[in-house]
Amino acid sequence: MSLMPPTCAMAADAALPKLGYHCLEFSKLQPKRSNIVGGPGHDHSIRKHPQVTLFKHLAPPLIATVFALSPISISNISAPPKVALGQTMDAQKAGALFRRACIGCHDGGGNIIQPGATLFLKDLQRNGVGTEEEIYQITYFGKRRMPGFGENCTPRGQCTFGPRLQEDEIKLLAEFVKSQADQNWPPIEINGD
Repeated sequence: MSLMPPTCAMAADAALPKLGYHCLEFSKLQPKRSNIVGGPGHDHSIRKHPQVTLFKHLAPPLIATVFALSPISISNISAPPKVALGQTMDAQKAGALFRRACIGCHDGGGNIIQPGATLFLKDLQRNGVGTEEEIYQITYFGKRRMPGFGENCTPRGQCTFGPRLQEDEIKLLAEFVKSQADQNWPPIEINGD
């Protein structure tokens, strides 16, 4: 015996026992469409409110205006600041100079000789070297374990044994180090890298 309820066709079969199921006409169970908008008997003369239509037409321009006037808009972040060609060339020259003269000890702004004397802003300020002028003085004359690179650096034991740098090169390095420290030492980029 089947556990499924009999269908109307099955109930008509005399071989099945009458289990009290009644055949229903499914057409009687379906809702009448006269109460559905657009169905039979619907009055098509009823229209939407004019305010709704007006809102639908004005919503996109209003949203665009609000977005354009908001403090966080694409126009505020779309273009990087303009930099003069000379500034770009100086930054590239300074980066190359830093790689040649300083990166052996100060790779990525760190300090492999003395960890507390990095070129990061907090260490520079803590060690009294927070300005370009102070960075210039240390680079030119040296201090403690930092050798001086200036042409007139004295005493001799405090100065580098390698090639000395010109004053304009040391000034460029001081500007570069301060700029990198202010930006938390982003990677140094040079053409060809």
